[in-house]
Amino acid sequence: MLGCTAFISACTTNAATGEKQFTAFMPASSEAQVGATEHAKVEAQFGKFMTGPIATYVNKVGQRVAANTERKDVQYKFYVLDTPMVNAFALPGGYTYFSRGLLTLANSEAELAGVIGHEIGHITARHAASRMSQGLVAGLGAAVIGAAAGGSAGKVANLGSNLYISSYSRGQESQSDELGIRYISRAGYDPMGVTKFLSSLDAQSKMENGGKTNFSYFSTHPLTASRVQEARVEAAKYPANNNESRAAYLNQINGLVYGDSPDQGFARGNKFYHPAMDFTFSVPNGSKITNGTSSVVAQHPNGTVIVFDAGKGKSSDPLTFLKNEWLKGENAGGVESITVNGKRAATTAFEGNVQGKAVTVRLVAVEWSPGTYYRFQMAIPKAVPAAFMSELKTTTYSLRPMTGSEKASIEAKKIRVLVAPAGSTVDSMAAKMNVDGDKTEHFLVLNGMARNQKVIAGQPYKIVM
Repeated sequence: MLGCTAFISACTTNAATGEKQFTAFMPASSEAQVGATEHAKVEAQFGKFMTGPIATYVNKVGQRVAANTERKDVQYKFYVLDTPMVNAFALPGGYTYFSRGLLTLANSEAELAGVIGHEIGHITARHAASRMSQGLVAGLGAAVIGAAAGGSAGKVANLGSNLYISSYSRGQESQSDELGIRYISRAGYDPMGVTKFLSSLDAQSKMENGGKTNFSYFSTHPLTASRVQEARVEAAKYPANNNESRAAYLNQINGLVYGDSPDQGFARGNKFYHPAMDFTFSVPNGSKITNGTSSVVAQHPNGTVIVFDAGKGKSSDPLTFLKNEWLKGENAGGVESITVNGKRAATTAFEGNVQGKAVTVRLVAVEWSPGTYYRFQMAIPKAVPAAFMSELKTTTYSLRPMTGSEKASIEAKKIRVLVAPAGSTVDSMAAKMNVDGDKTEHFLVLNGMARNQKVIAGQPYKIVM
């Protein structure tokens, strides 16, 4: 395996880990520039970062943790993404990001500090620099092999590099857990903050995925039961500290939007509303709606997938846009002009494959305003009943502007912190939750509680209202 033995002059000893690292392709002096370039891409993908008290608070906690790291050459910067996705990540040069969804899941300042410490650990351990440098070397080796075999050296090299740096390794995740625990202990927080948040992440993932850990956060931050236990053992090595700052943390997130926000649009049952962009549409009953940064995806239990997004076009009509700009001239079958609630539109259907399964693909382009087209892409499995096909047709023709009363009446869900009255139980507190699915399970996960825990009168708890 290529490593420091092959490139002794390019190896450095990391102050945080004590390990020798090969980071020739991203020296410490270039990390800030790399981070700044990638930071612009993050903002382009997620939109403007959150500002105000919550952003100030996260930065305050972040700077407190960062002051206890080994790398004083890094200027740490902390940003809050306005997304319900539970996620956190870091870039070289001190850029760290935490989602609004993650903040609503955490239950104390110590837990937030633990996530911050973990992400800072990736920076101080220089994991990105190490993986990029090792990946490029591996890619160069692959390029030689590819050239010798008569293949495309460039494609092989790029593939090798991308696969190598696509996610953190199990060892790097554990190492960042260890560093995070070290940093928050130095900062005066309960060192168990890392473990407690990992447990909440695992519980939320299982709730969202029928008892299985399969959450988007874990695609780049793999979580296993052994990792949680290892973090618990590591935290026990540090002096006991009960400083969780739970009440102070809950006060900070009281009123924070839970789930999708009005600025991004949100789902209510089988309907999707976007007040800021002034549109709404419905999907077949039973569909699970996921609101992304640039599209809305609805998945039905029968395997049908509906993707809704917006596209820009120069065509003078939807039919031309669909044929020449969206399909780029590909012959997909007959294209039909239709009208959707008074707006010009066009549609076509053709046979296709999704993950090896035959489907019918239905495309719909609606001219929302000059140069702007709202689009439906539907992948429909074979043999769905006629009644369901009728529901899909209803989806197409349900797209319309929102009414004034809809805009006035539909509000975002928010975190509310309530002090448990005397005689409260888990079920009585959970009954106040405005969520889909099992209210009791949501309450337990949201508050980081085990199923056998009881509500304590006089203590604050998170409710979705």
